[in-house]
Amino acid sequence: MPQSHGTRGRPPAPAQRTRSEQRGSGRRQGAERGRTGRGDRRVPPPRPAPDAGEPPDPYGSHAYHDPYGTGPSPVQPRKPRRLRRVLTSNVTITLVAICGLAAALVLVDLNKMGGTSEPPKMAAGGLSTNDMLARLTGSDMDPIAADSIAAAKKRAYEQHVRELKALKEKAKRDAAARAKLKAEQERERLAKSNPSAGQNKAYGKKMNALKGWGRCWPSLLTLWNHESGWNERAENPSSGAYGIPQALPGSKLASAGADWRTSSPTQIAWGLGYIKARYKDPCGAWSWWQAHNWY
Repeated sequence: MPQSHGTRGRPPAPAQRTRSEQRGSGRRQGAERGRTGRGDRRVPPPRPAPDAGEPPDPYGSHAYHDPYGTGPSPVQPRKPRRLRRVLTSNVTITLVAICGLAAALVLVDLNKMGGTSEPPKMAAGGLSTNDMLARLTGSDMDPIAADSIAAAKKRAYEQHVRELKALKEKAKRDAAARAKLKAEQERERLAKSNPSAGQNKAYGKKMNALKGWGRCWPSLLTLWNHESGWNERAENPSSGAYGIPQALPGSKLASAGADWRTSSPTQIAWGLGYIKARYKDPCGAWSWWQAHNWY
């Protein structure tokens, strides 16, 4: 039967394929898509070889391959390291060292390097005339208070004289007593030595004139030279008298100001108030001191 043979040799139509044949065809298409990549991603074209006779370009368009066709993105060439070479050169290091030494010489205090220093500032430096007048006015005292202070100074002086006499007599027999006497005399000498005595005297002269006692300035100068050497920190180790006018006790100076321990104007104001209440003026105080060795 010729027609039946011809019918078996013709492939069946797509609509007549069995389900197993359709599943096999789908698996083959999936395998082909897996070999070419996911979805519609294209296979990157091969990288072209450089032309013959042309040297290879390490930074050209051949050094970067874009597999997705988004456009060339050439690699940036490395910059020469000139800056590092300049910064690490011997000339640069030398210049930086010279500039650093110059800046140090400008900032360093040459006085401190030489061992010199500024003199200590006075606690009451730069007081105006009005300030001095205010201190003088507030330091006036009545004669009764001045008499009590004078009596205490008299007793302290007499006690000091007795102690010195006893030490001198004992020093002839006892070497330890001689050493104590020497130490006592050295303390008195140091109490009267003061590098700022000149400034304290300038305060004293001006404040004495403000009191109206200009003619008695030589008496006041000599009186307090004997008492303290115009040292605002002078302290008598025997009696405890303190300051330029040798107030006894030293805390009496607090009536003239809270800075009585270190302020020469405060101490001078107190001393002038004491002299006015007891001796009328420095001339009378010095006359008394010459007769009694205390005032």
